[in-house]
Amino acid sequence: MKPQSGYLFSCIAFALASAPLSAGAPTPSANIPQRAELPQQQHALAFFIERFQADLASTEHTYDITAGPAREAALRALYLGWLARLHEYKPRALALEDRIDYALLQRELRYRLEQLDFSHERNQQALALLPGIAPLIEMAEQRRALQPVLPMQAQRLMQAASEGLKANETALINSDNPISPVVALRASKLLTAFRNDLKQWHTFYDGYDPTYSKIVRDSYLALDKQFESSINFLRNDLAKAADPETIIGDPIGREAVESALRHEMIPYSPEQIVQLAEKELAWCQAEMQKAAAEMGYADWHEALEKIKQDGPAVGDQPQYVVKLADEAINFIEDRNLVTIPELAKRDWQMTMLTPEYQLQAPFFLGGQDVWVAYPHDSMPEAKRAMALRGNNRYFSRAVVHHELIPGHHLQYFYNSRYNRQRELFDTPFWTEGWALYWEFLLYEKGFAETPEQKLGMLFWRSHRAARILFSLSFHMNTMSPQQAIDLLVTRVGHERENAAAEVRRSFAGDYSPIYQAAYMLGGLQFWSLRQEMVGSGKMTDRQFHDAILKGGPMPVSVVRYRLLGQPFDTELKPAWRFYPGLNAE
Repeated sequence: MKPQSGYLFSCIAFALASAPLSAGAPTPSANIPQRAELPQQQHALAFFIERFQADLASTEHTYDITAGPAREAALRALYLGWLARLHEYKPRALALEDRIDYALLQRELRYRLEQLDFSHERNQQALALLPGIAPLIEMAEQRRALQPVLPMQAQRLMQAASEGLKANETALINSDNPISPVVALRASKLLTAFRNDLKQWHTFYDGYDPTYSKIVRDSYLALDKQFESSINFLRNDLAKAADPETIIGDPIGREAVESALRHEMIPYSPEQIVQLAEKELAWCQAEMQKAAAEMGYADWHEALEKIKQDGPAVGDQPQYVVKLADEAINFIEDRNLVTIPELAKRDWQMTMLTPEYQLQAPFFLGGQDVWVAYPHDSMPEAKRAMALRGNNRYFSRAVVHHELIPGHHLQYFYNSRYNRQRELFDTPFWTEGWALYWEFLLYEKGFAETPEQKLGMLFWRSHRAARILFSLSFHMNTMSPQQAIDLLVTRVGHERENAAAEVRRSFAGDYSPIYQAAYMLGGLQFWSLRQEMVGSGKMTDRQFHDAILKGGPMPVSVVRYRLLGQPFDTELKPAWRFYPGLNAE
């Protein structure tokens, strides 16, 4: 018998009221905002940006073929169209929040147009090693445009591509001109992605269209086998990347590095940034030497070796992570540094990183949740030892608050609730910079009580400075992946396996070229802004941090404009010199 809805509601309400809550869990009403906290009206441009995001998602959904010219053309038209619509607004007539959104969207659209040109050039370099693929890409896009297939044409294109790829392998083997491993690997990745596109194209017709199945099927199957051969040839023979632990990056060159820094409103040259990183690394090593002396060691390398040997017992790492998370939350709340909603304290999950993933991520990762790097019984003994040493008690203590609270998890919690349109403007200088900034602040506030804890925090701070050195130097073609590994081992104190994994992850292409530099540069920007706002008495720590979180992601220079509440140039040119003392160019 189906109960009446009112009776059912009463039963549920009684059950919720009487059921005991698990230890540490927030009460259901703990995060319900008061009326005064709710926004009184929506910003005009918030809706505008949300509409653009919806149109972008539709365009990318419709035009989804790898390196497709129709995709590029559709995105270009989208960006130019929305840029023209945006310019119908008069920025000087807009209130502060709308003026910020105007400037950020204008910056985003212009950058996306530049990136289309950049990607086009790199795709053309890869396609030069893939004869016959460009016409197939256009053919695959025709299905996305809902045009009927032409079986005879498809057969000819597939046979031409298969023959072209096979002949190209022979020509490259016999060529006296060396092929760039970087471009060969890029071509291998492009062909891998397009192979999947063409498989979907084939599946759409095969068995549903008798003429297609009769004429095209065999040609497709032969081409797919040639794809596999060409992918392996490009990746293994030309790029020498058969070993999953091989590191092959794709440097973008100094000009592109400088352009990326300008886009992030960084007013310094790549060489000045390297100089900054050297200064920060030198400061860290001096502090590490002091901590080592407190521990009774003459050299910080020896002290670091000591703390690497102190890790949780096998199987105890998850509970240790929970303990560290609570420790950071209590420290922050005791000092009234930022508002931590009750729900945020426990609405995260924990995942163990697989052995395969740890080849690229040997340390904790995070965001909405936390992913724990820890030895797995399938790993060789040496790798298990490296995982334990690299995730010891003191290194982990400095990582958990970076990934959870007050770091990435707290960011995610606020981003989901305030100024959601600004997720489009997310930048690692805000995201990673914020989490690293808290490492600075907690260190200053005495979160590290013992020299071992100081050493653990300083290790990661050194790591962020070294990330600037090796990432920018690599992309400016002045440092090899092996030199980057050596840098992390000798000047930071990494385990060699972990250093290799860190460099592999940095250069795998999953991150923007200046992503690794963003940690310390963004952290230093937030640090300088805190001195300007909190150090001057304009805001308390809690007001400062809450305002940043509720403002949403954006370049830290724009955060500064927002907190100062002053008029600013919507062209968002680099101007704020947040790090005094750098030599002039």
